[in-house]
Amino acid sequence: MITKKYRMENLGCANCAAKMESKINALAQVQEATLAFATKQLRVTAEDPDSLLEEMQAIAASIEAEVIIRPWNQKNKEHVHEHAACHCGHDHDHTECGCGHHHEHEHHHHNHEHHHEHGHEHSHDHGDMDAKWVIAGAAIFAVSLLLEWCTGIEAGSSLEFASIGTALLMMAAYIILGKEIIWAAVKGIGHGQIFDENFLMSIATLGAIGIGEYAEAVGVMLFFRVGEYFEHRAVEKSRSAIMEAVDMRPEMVQRVQGETIELIPAEEAQKGDIVIVRPGDRIPLDGTIVEGETQIDTSPVTGEPVPMSAKAGDAVLSGCINNTGLIRLRVEKVLEESMVTRILESVENAAASKPQMERFITRFAKIYTPIVVAIALLTAVIPSLITGEWGYWVYTALTFLVISCPCAMVLSVPLAFFSGIGSGSRKGILFKGGTALEALTKIKAVVMDKTGTITQGNFVVQSIRSFGQLNEKQVLEAAAVCEGASTHPIARSILKEAEQQLEVLPAEPEKIEEVAGQGIKAQYDGKELLCGNDKLMQAYGIGLPDAQGDYGTHVYVAVDGELAGEILIADTIKEEASSAVHKLHERHKLTAMLTGDAKQSAQAVADTVGVQQVRSELLPQDKLTALREIREQSGAVMFVGDGINDAPVLAGADVGAAMGSGSDAAIEAADVVFMTSSVEAIPQALDIAESAMRVAKQNVIFALLVKIAVMALGLAGIANMWLAVFADSGVALLCVLNSIRILRK
Repeated sequence: MITKKYRMENLGCANCAAKMESKINALAQVQEATLAFATKQLRVTAEDPDSLLEEMQAIAASIEAEVIIRPWNQKNKEHVHEHAACHCGHDHDHTECGCGHHHEHEHHHHNHEHHHEHGHEHSHDHGDMDAKWVIAGAAIFAVSLLLEWCTGIEAGSSLEFASIGTALLMMAAYIILGKEIIWAAVKGIGHGQIFDENFLMSIATLGAIGIGEYAEAVGVMLFFRVGEYFEHRAVEKSRSAIMEAVDMRPEMVQRVQGETIELIPAEEAQKGDIVIVRPGDRIPLDGTIVEGETQIDTSPVTGEPVPMSAKAGDAVLSGCINNTGLIRLRVEKVLEESMVTRILESVENAAASKPQMERFITRFAKIYTPIVVAIALLTAVIPSLITGEWGYWVYTALTFLVISCPCAMVLSVPLAFFSGIGSGSRKGILFKGGTALEALTKIKAVVMDKTGTITQGNFVVQSIRSFGQLNEKQVLEAAAVCEGASTHPIARSILKEAEQQLEVLPAEPEKIEEVAGQGIKAQYDGKELLCGNDKLMQAYGIGLPDAQGDYGTHVYVAVDGELAGEILIADTIKEEASSAVHKLHERHKLTAMLTGDAKQSAQAVADTVGVQQVRSELLPQDKLTALREIREQSGAVMFVGDGINDAPVLAGADVGAAMGSGSDAAIEAADVVFMTSSVEAIPQALDIAESAMRVAKQNVIFALLVKIAVMALGLAGIANMWLAVFADSGVALLCVLNSIRILRK
């Protein structure tokens, strides 16, 4: 089976998108299809998705005539620019751009404008045409109302000239405003689409004309078109605001070829190519600096506000901004594999993974519309038969038809989650789906790995103690002799300390022997040196001092069978760890730490940071067992880790979160990735998830309550069709605006 992505051009209706998804899923050859309205992306899993393109196109056009399905990358490939855009994150007037030319400020196009806007040229022109027709219709309607007011004669009230003139103007306005809606409804009926909003609006307004409510019919159609226009604009704005934040892919890069610099499309850059990045430009591809020094602003990728300095030999990520110096970069990953593409794909994939709430609303919409239409029919017929007031009850029923479109509800849930995903990506938190956001709202316990999550993962010598025959520097020298050939993190930290403290590093020992799991035995300068843990000392019968409650690893040094000193080595605890753990406790989440470290050392870290439960001396396979025990006690669990051996636990947790500095295996297995590697990202992620869920619920409840209220007012004879249109388009617009709030936080 192959999964392919397609772009849904001119897709304007969330409810229609849900219908398309359902019908494409019903095709025999399709294993799974998801259509994300937020990104206009269709994903199809089948043996040969491209062979189904014609069938899928027919389904889409039968539901929304203007929709065109195209392969996802087609637009990007078609559009090659004459010059490169300046990919900086700043405003300049006359900065030298990536292509080496001076541009006025207005020529600085951000890359995302091309990737997204180019695909919508047709729909923008279409929108401008629509706006002109709506304005023309509104002007004629205004003239007819003025004529009606001046003459005091209502359209259709008698056959006088003024009345006929008013009626003709009203009908002209109705045709101009409603022709597209009615034509779309006719086409929809041909394809069996009875309950779409075009059909419902057409029946409601034509019904109003039938009972002599000309002004009402035209006004309602005008209000509907205006509401629809603003709703589309708001959806597009929110969509592009999110995609602009995450689409940092470059279009062109400057490749160094001998003495010349050539401008090439970013996807043509190969691993090993040298590219130039000027000050103020965005780093186009993941690479290593080979020449130059600079300050790098990593905030677009990690959310980290403090710039970091970088020089030759340092690895840098695409999407970050080169602040100060001109650098030459060796490309380590092609565009497809670079961070900028991974971030964009992560957000697109996230939009395609639908939470339970969204699936429920889509199912609910399928039964909601037929029920309201049935109520409308009963309202038109039964009271009219009893009272004989056909005009009044038919009008009430028509208002119900306008309310029966579920677009506001179907639109509001995915947009709320999509805004949450966009908001996270701005802070360096990548959610791999609406499902991950939804699962985060149910988390009761946060379980963290120690090394690389709560601590920096960098071992540093904390203290050196001498026990008599050697001073502190000599203890360090003896340890450096033993550890000189080792690549173990603890050995490296001892050697790093020796480089800083000793003027001359000691020579190599005459003889060296590694004692597995215990330490090193060496012959040096006629003396026997031992350097290792308590087990090594016990094996050679050397007595140890009373253990102190220090956090870290104790490395003991003995000379000729006598204890000479100890070195305490510890991993640095992240500065923000304590405040992040405190915030989790404020949110009533249980906190736990899993580590392979010794019990005493692990407990010292937990006490410093404030973690409530500690499980120490765990092997990788034990971590999963410990996680399951915590889940049984507390409920849904989030696990945060960064190592290769964390992948099974990440996959086994209700929500797995990986530190962005961690291994690829961990990042792959996780539901959420914290690009900052900051512990603060954990409470932030929980906040974003809760905001998205809260806004989605607010939208659905608000939309339903307004619709129910308008129905009740209609039955009481208070509500009119104008209010019904507000309950449809107006509410959808308010729900979109409410969803965008998450992005603004």
